[in-house]
Amino acid sequence: MSERDTPPDEDMGAAQARLETRVEPGAGEAVEALVARAQRGDARAFEALYHRTAGRVYAVCLRMCADREEAAERVQDAYVRAWERLASFRGDSLFTTWLHRLTVNVVLEARRSRGRRSTREVTEGEMERFTHAAVAAMPGTRVDLERAIASLPEKARRVLVLRDVEGYTYEEIAQMTGVTLGTVKAQIHRARALVKEALDR
Repeated sequence: MSERDTPPDEDMGAAQARLETRVEPGAGEAVEALVARAQRGDARAFEALYHRTAGRVYAVCLRMCADREEAAERVQDAYVRAWERLASFRGDSLFTTWLHRLTVNVVLEARRSRGRRSTREVTEGEMERFTHAAVAAMPGTRVDLERAIASLPEKARRVLVLRDVEGYTYEEIAQMTGVTLGTVKAQIHRARALVKEALDR
């Protein structure tokens, strides 16, 4: 079963756990050994790397996209890119770190490409409406963090995930998203305030 086959009522944590607990070829082999084999053209080793890391990659994509179908597409794009660029991995960082950054870049590139086709700026008024929409969707209940983040407007969610979930610096986020440092800080500050308001309801 691929990420695209994730049951519609399965939450992200359960999907990630399911992916990571499969018994796959190469399951007992170190990641470094699998990478070395894959760099020599061993497709089975790369498949084992996929099954070893797909859960975390899917989680990153889902948090940034807030859409399961799109997240599944970005996962596939990320692994195609990883296979194409595997020779460039020199081991200066962990393979998972390299794959993580590659995945983030794939998602951002897809979003920029879509943005060029249909430019749409997130306004402060739109961000304000996030809170009311999130609470209305779950009347009488406490909006959890994942739901609150997923309900943010696209650009606010993207920078918040990069900073508070994935741990990138403000400077790295500005460089990755192509916006000014001040804009990044303002978007993150506002997004945090909206998430906190939603969680407190």
